[in-house]
Amino acid sequence: MSTTDNNIVYGTEDILRSLCNSVTKVLSIATQSQIHYSGMVQRITKTCLKPDIGCFVLFDGGFSGLVVINFSSSAAMELYESYMLHMGMAKNELATSHTSDEVGNVMGELMNQIVGDFTGKVARELQTHITQNQPKMLALNKQVMLSVDTNLDKPESRRVTFYTGRNNIFYLELAMDRTEFIKMNDFEASEAPDPDELLAQVNTQSQSAGVVPESTEHDDLLKSLGM
Repeated sequence: MSTTDNNIVYGTEDILRSLCNSVTKVLSIATQSQIHYSGMVQRITKTCLKPDIGCFVLFDGGFSGLVVINFSSSAAMELYESYMLHMGMAKNELATSHTSDEVGNVMGELMNQIVGDFTGKVARELQTHITQNQPKMLALNKQVMLSVDTNLDKPESRRVTFYTGRNNIFYLELAMDRTEFIKMNDFEASEAPDPDELLAQVNTQSQSAGVVPESTEHDDLLKSLGM
């Protein structure tokens, strides 16, 4: 984030940082472990899906692009197992291979939550709107090249290294058109409600009233997030 003529400018790296923060936030909450990413970012010339599990999402609207996350089998299984165990699943009931459909479905759902958190921040902080397709998660044994299926005038690509709680590595790649958002007028970026605070308020009110809250769609959503 830089300033030009006293106006704040948001560029590719700022958008990438926001996406990376969504990855660490969602996965840390879902797995109850510490996910972090490197302080260095790579400029790359092309994006690709790589073994052992690759996932991609296309987004369009205020700006267009492609997000790819490549997991090693060990990273994918760690995240999958931590998430499912936190959800209350017995260890002996878990899938044992990263090629399992269950692992792919869970990782796809986590990716969907990541991109959903990111698009929400884009709307609040950049005051524009982007939409995304359903994440596609694929178990791979070889590299697959990907290109953004849209008209990009000056595409830029970046790669960031992530580390799981057990120091397994996975990579995020972002390809998007070169763009800048310039803040012309002051505004307050509205914050999304904290799910933990909302749940605590509901539980406090229910306990005060002496009743047990019934299961709601909101509860189901929190469970799906691993909270």
